[in-house]
Amino acid sequence: MAVQVQPLKKYFIFAFTLGFVGVAVSYDRPLPRKDVFVSLAEDIVDSASPHQVHICKVGEDKMRISWVTKSPTSSTVYYGTSPGIYENSATGNTSSYEYFLYKSGQIHDVVTHQLKPNTVYYYRCGSNSTREFSFKTPPAQLPIRFAVIGDLGQTGWTNSTLNHIAESSYDMLLLPGDLSYADTLQPLWDSFGLLVEPLASQRPWMVTEGNHEIEKIPFIHSQKFTAYNARWHMPFEESGSTSNLYYSFNVAGVHVIMLGSYTDFDPNSDQYKWLQGDLGKVDRAKTPWIVVLIHAPWYNSNTAHQGESESTDMKKYMEGLLYQARVDVVFAGHVHAYERFTRVYNEKADDCGPVHITIGDGGNREGLASKYIDPQPDISLFREASFGHGQLEVLNASHALWTWHRNDDDVQVVADLTWLTSHSSDPACEP
Repeated sequence: MAVQVQPLKKYFIFAFTLGFVGVAVSYDRPLPRKDVFVSLAEDIVDSASPHQVHICKVGEDKMRISWVTKSPTSSTVYYGTSPGIYENSATGNTSSYEYFLYKSGQIHDVVTHQLKPNTVYYYRCGSNSTREFSFKTPPAQLPIRFAVIGDLGQTGWTNSTLNHIAESSYDMLLLPGDLSYADTLQPLWDSFGLLVEPLASQRPWMVTEGNHEIEKIPFIHSQKFTAYNARWHMPFEESGSTSNLYYSFNVAGVHVIMLGSYTDFDPNSDQYKWLQGDLGKVDRAKTPWIVVLIHAPWYNSNTAHQGESESTDMKKYMEGLLYQARVDVVFAGHVHAYERFTRVYNEKADDCGPVHITIGDGGNREGLASKYIDPQPDISLFREASFGHGQLEVLNASHALWTWHRNDDDVQVVADLTWLTSHSSDPACEP
C-alpha cells in the first residue's frame, strides 16, 4: 500500500511546529488527587437496570456486550442503526461469582452478529430496561486509531485520563493490565465498571491482566483472576487460546496479541505454544502490522520493578518469537511512568526488533514511579514520570503515528510524538 502523502505531510508539520519530538518537557506538577468511588445507588434505578456496560470485539462482524444487573433478567441485546429502532437481537448467557463474603450481580454476556464496519449501532440491554447505548464498530481497513492506557485504577487522575480519551476520535482501546485496582475489595470492581461505562460501552475495550487482577488470598480464596475472568470476557476462544489471559485478534490491518505476564510462559507452557502457532498464522499481506501487549515490561530504565521474573523470564523465553515474527510494537504497563525505546532486541538497538513502549501511567492510586536509572540508556529515547495515555494512529501499511498525551495538566498536552514504520514495509527485515 502506498504512503498517503497528504496525511503524512499534515502530521509532519504538526510535529515540527510543536518542536518536541522525543524531547522531555519540564513543568509544574499539579497536586495529588483522591480516589474515586462510583456508588451503585447513584446510577441504578431498579434491580433489572443494566450497568457496567462494556464491549469488546470478538470477530470480523461480531461484538460482545457485557453488563451487570442486581437480579436475574433477560440476557438479550436489541440493536439497530437508528435510535430506538432495533431490527436485530441476540441472546447470550448469565453468570455470577462469589469471592469470600461477596457475591456479584448477574453478569450478562451477549455476542451481536452481522455488524457492518465503521458503523454506529444503538442498543438496549435486557427486555425490561429503557436505557439506550450506542457503539461504533472499528473500520475494516486502515486507517485506524487506538487509545492505549495501562494501570488505570479509579482516581482523579483516572478521570483526567478518561476525559482526555473521550475527546479523541479513537476506534478501539487497548489496556495492558491493572484495571480496577480492586485488590480483593470486590465492590471496587463494580465502581470501576460504572466509572468506565461511558467510554467502554461506546468503543471496544481490549484488555489483558496485570498483577492487580490476581486477587488470590491463601486459605481464603485460592483461585486466581476470578473477578477479571468473570467480568472481562475477551475473545480467547476465537483465537484458539485456552485461557482468557492471552488471545489475539485482527482489526483493520493490525494483528493484536494480548499476552499474559502472570500465567505460564516457558517453552513447555500452553501460552508459549499458542503464541508460536498464532504468529505462524499471521498474513502480513492482510495485517501488515503486529502489535503485542504485555503487563510487565521487558525493557525498563525506571528503578521500579527491576529484576522481576514476569519481565526477565518472559523476555528470555518469548523475545525470540516476537523478533523472528518481526513484531512492530510492544506495549507494557506495570511501571507507573512513560518510556519509549528504540527498536531493540536482546538489549541492543536492532532495526528489525520491535519498539517497546511503557504506558503504565493511566492514573492508579499507587502514584508515579518517579526515579529513573542514571545515565539514561542509549536505547531509551524518551521517559517521563507523568500520568497520561497514548494514541497509535495506523495510517497505512507502512506508517503509524504515535503520540503520548500527558494528562496531569488537566488539558491535553502531547509530550512525545514519533513516526513508526512497519517491518512489512522493510525488505531488510523480512521474516
